[in-house]
Parts: sequence; structure tokens; C-alpha cells
Amino acid sequence: MKKILLAAILGCGILSANADNPVTDGSSYFLPKTALRFTLLLEKTTYTPGEFSQYAERYLKKPAALEEQKTYRILAVKMTPYGIADTSKVFMANIDTKHNITSLYKDDNGVLLAVNCDPKETTPVTHFKAAPKPVKRNPYDYLSQEILSAGNKSKMAELTADEIYDIRDSRSQLTKGQAESMPTDGQQMRLMLNSMDAQESALLQLFNGTEDRDTFETIINYVPNKQVERELLFRFSKHFGCVEKDDLAGVPFYIDIYDQHNVPANSATVDEGEKNKNDAGIWVNLPGKMTVNLYQEEKLIETYDVLSAQFGRTEPMMGELFSKKMETKLRLSPITGNVDSINTELKK
Repeated sequence: MKKILLAAILGCGILSANADNPVTDGSSYFLPKTALRFTLLLEKTTYTPGEFSQYAERYLKKPAALEEQKTYRILAVKMTPYGIADTSKVFMANIDTKHNITSLYKDDNGVLLAVNCDPKETTPVTHFKAAPKPVKRNPYDYLSQEILSAGNKSKMAELTADEIYDIRDSRSQLTKGQAESMPTDGQQMRLMLNSMDAQESALLQLFNGTEDRDTFETIINYVPNKQVERELLFRFSKHFGCVEKDDLAGVPFYIDIYDQHNVPANSATVDEGEKNKNDAGIWVNLPGKMTVNLYQEEKLIETYDVLSAQFGRTEPMMGELFSKKMETKLRLSPITGNVDSINTELKK
């Protein structure tokens, strides 16, 4: 965000609301267009076969996958509106002897945020940060010397399976109170059971393989320009995550945009006439409302009602508010360009 202090510029006129002229000096500005940010929280699971996976069915009576696999799933979808510069709405503030406009505050893209005051503080976008992963147990730390000295992998798998069954038998005897050395109290019992669970879990990795889960964000931006029905927003594959729109390996996600044709009436600060007699060159958006529907194939996932600059209209502020007799402080919404707050006082 940058602050631009304006020197007096005589003879500045206001550009048309539909002009395509670029911003060329400090008194020019854009009004925003409302865009949509879809944040997908995704989970990626990577399966890695164990060293003895090919023997899992023989010794543990449960088959295991023999090849590495990657799968994805969507955990959550969040939609957030934000503002971008609307290049069809570029204006020029009239900085002259008739008006009391001392400063314009604009964002880095030239969107007007405030006049004669600091803009409203905005909350920065926060992104998902994954928690640290737990340290994996190394199954080789739990293999006996007999297993490690076995002549081939098949024999190592057989002996490891025997070790797993021994652990399960010991746990069963312990919980039934039939073990030769029973714990003296509940705390010791828990420690012994936890130790057995850790040993079994580590050894089972050699047969069942391991799964690593990574959670991350993917952001999809969309700018509504007109009403649409079932427009393809993105595709998602269980095996590849988010893919290109033309990649039929992904399931389609569609978006609807409906204009509610609901625009607020002019406020007392907005000029209702066709010609502002004391034009200050300060324009604002009167946003309308749009309904946004998100579908996964035929299933409706979520519906959002959003204030939208492009489905409203643009009006000039009353020039008298920025006359030399007035001290007016104006803040605009960075998302819709609507009046967020306005404070006026007669100049002393």
C-alpha cells in the first residue's frame, strides 16, 4: 500500500467510467472489481510398500500393495472475496483551488482506498501451515539378532511374523492377568502395553508398508464478469490432485454466478443528478449482490451470497463534500469500492 500526496493540479477533469486510459499521475485511481478466491485444503497420501510386503498374505494372512501409490482428497473448500483493479473504472480526482483533497491512498494496483485519511486496516491473508510430522519408528530397531542373521528375505519375514504373533500373545496374557510377570500398578501396565504397541506397529511396517500424509493449500482465483451457469472452475483427480481443465482424469467442479439485481439506493453523499455541479472526481461503487453456487459434478457443495462491485453501479460523490469549506475523510471497501466510512466537518 502506498500513500501519494497530491500537489495542486489545475484543470484536471474526470475520466469516463468506461475509459481505458492508463494511470499516468498521482491523482488517477481505479475502483475495484470483486473477485473470488477458492482455497482448497488438500491431503496427499503416499503409500510406500514394506520390505516384506510380498510375504504379507503368506505370514499375516492379509495382502499388501506392492507398488507405491499416491492419492489425494479435498478436506475443505473456503471462498473469500477480494478486490482487483477494474480497468474500466479509472477516474481522476479534481485537485484544484475549489476542492479540499490533500491525499489519496491507493493499493499497489492503484485501487482507491481512502481520501484525506488513512485506509482501514485489513487483515492479511493467512495460509495453512502444516503441523510437524511425528518421527517414524525404524522397524530395524526392533529386529532381533536372529532375524537380522537370517539367510534370505523370506526367512526374515517368517521370523518377523513370529515376533509379531509373540507380541500379540504377550499382550493378551497381560490384559487377562495371566502373564508370568504382572505389573505392580496401573502406570506400569500402561507402559508395558505402550511398549508392545510400539514394537508391533514398527514391525508391521515391514509387511503393510507406510503411509505419509501431507496437507497443503491450492488456490483458485475466479473473476465473475457476467452471469454463468455450470462453468467449469477446476478438475480434481484422486490420483493427481488438481489437474488442467481439459484433463478428463479429473472430476469437474462447476460454478454458477447469478445476479440478484439488488442494488442499494443512493445515499445522501452520492450525487443523484446527471451532472455534478461541483465535481470532485471522487467516485464510488454501489455494489449489487451475486449468488455463487459450487458443484462437484451434479452435487451442490456450497452456496455463497456475495456483495459484488460489477453487479452494481458507479456513482460520483457529491462535490460539496470536498469543497474548501469542508474537511471530509472517506474510506472505501477494497473489495467492493463502496463507502466504508465517511466523516465530514465544516472547516474552521
